Amino acid sequence: MMDPTPAAPSPDLTGHEWGDYRILRRLGSGGMADVYLAEQRSLGRQVALKVLRRELARDATYVERFSNEARAAASLVHPNIVQIIEVGKTKDLHFIAQEYVPGKNLSQLMHREGPFEPGLVLDILRQVTSALCKAHELRIVHRDLKPENIMLSHSGEVKVADFGLARALSSDTKTLTQVGVAMGTPLYMSPEQIEGRPVDARSDIYSLGVTCYHLLSGVPPHTGDTALAIAMQHLNSTPEPLTTARPDISATLSAVVHRMFAKQPGQRPANPNELLSELRELASEASREGWADGPEGWSLVERTASNGSRSGVNSQLDELMKASAQLGEKKRNWGRVLMGVAAALLLGVVLGAVTRPRFYLAGRTQVSTVPKRSSAWAQLYHAKLTESEAAWLAVEKEFPQAPTYLHQLAKKGLVRHYLIVTGEPKEALPVLRDLRQMAISEKSPSMEAFAAAGLCIANQQLGRLAKAQEAQGQLTADMRDKLRRRESQLYSVLQTSLGKLGD
Repeated sequence: MMDPTPAAPSPDLTGHEWGDYRILRRLGSGGMADVYLAEQRSLGRQVALKVLRRELARDATYVERFSNEARAAASLVHPNIVQIIEVGKTKDLHFIAQEYVPGKNLSQLMHREGPFEPGLVLDILRQVTSALCKAHELRIVHRDLKPENIMLSHSGEVKVADFGLARALSSDTKTLTQVGVAMGTPLYMSPEQIEGRPVDARSDIYSLGVTCYHLLSGVPPHTGDTALAIAMQHLNSTPEPLTTARPDISATLSAVVHRMFAKQPGQRPANPNELLSELRELASEASREGWADGPEGWSLVERTASNGSRSGVNSQLDELMKASAQLGEKKRNWGRVLMGVAAALLLGVVLGAVTRPRFYLAGRTQVSTVPKRSSAWAQLYHAKLTESEAAWLAVEKEFPQAPTYLHQLAKKGLVRHYLIVTGEPKEALPVLRDLRQMAISEKSPSMEAFAAAGLCIANQQLGRLAKAQEAQGQLTADMRDKLRRRESQLYSVLQTSLGKLGD
């Protein structure tokens, strides 16, 4: 069992030289890494070096994923994203060299200054959303957006850090963190991430909305003594309106923030580009009312991203195609060249999407052994990380006294594993029967819908058509709607099974 207390401090590496880097001083330490200020001698600039803790470096699987995700995050080149320079290794130490941002993170500033002024929050929100537009273009989800991961430089420029890299070990019971697990912090996590459902850009929008609420009101919208208490509030509780906590805030700003962390993903802005368009209108209103600057000073990157939800790559392809069409017969050869370039770019995008490294919560790596974690929450998220049968089973095995709700989440994860990942419907049946009994005893419509859908899918795939139709009959229209909104992957497989039952 891993000790839940903070890890012992690593030896100070100040003064060491690693290839092109000379370490100047330690900036801070966390559960995942020690952070140093270093000089990159070849370019004469300062960088931040994140040095992976030695105890984590012993886990080859963790190191591989750490490196893969760092390389994927390095593709995010944007003025509001901390740029990753290099992923390297020296002797037995693994490190990431990244852009050094002189300044403080929003958590530090809030602790020192208290709640932020609405104009400053709108400015921060605009810049972070612009960063998320770039991530959305490359299909990258941050998964741990929070004040600690948003830097405000001395020049007033906002930088988002740790795309796909946030891994921590903490004794704070309000932090769902454990070595090697990308689970975020329950103070800012979306309901779908808490429940282990698929996440996309709307999950980051939720976390950003919660962050903005915290910056404006001085307190998070949901609080509690334990991670479970906070998580349950994200799932079930409605926070106090911002206009009540802070009457001087614009009603429009309050409405935008509350919409950002709506519990259902479909009720939030569909993507960061849509959100940035809303913020552009809000900035115009703020300028007229005198509490913030208007969009006239927005950068070209921000204005372009706010004009539509298409990615920059698609826009460039469209422009190339239009240009080639306009060249006409007189410049046919150049038209072919441009069309070839466009085709090559499109092919590159497709290949990039296919070959890019997988992220922690999307991983499907099988493991032969399952280490016991420091808590049932950590064990659950380890299962999400490894996506193996043994990992899901370990939640109840290692923590039999954990809240029933966590066991139910683990069972749901196991069902998804059998039906969606490995295609083993026979193995899913006993787990689904357990869930159905739980749903009946607890009078839980959402769990009953999940169990009925799973039983319909499993029995259809096994050729047990009568059983499948019986399960189908238990699915009301309301249940199907819940599945469509909350279990999109399972709902898609269900639709396929229902189609085959009707054949």
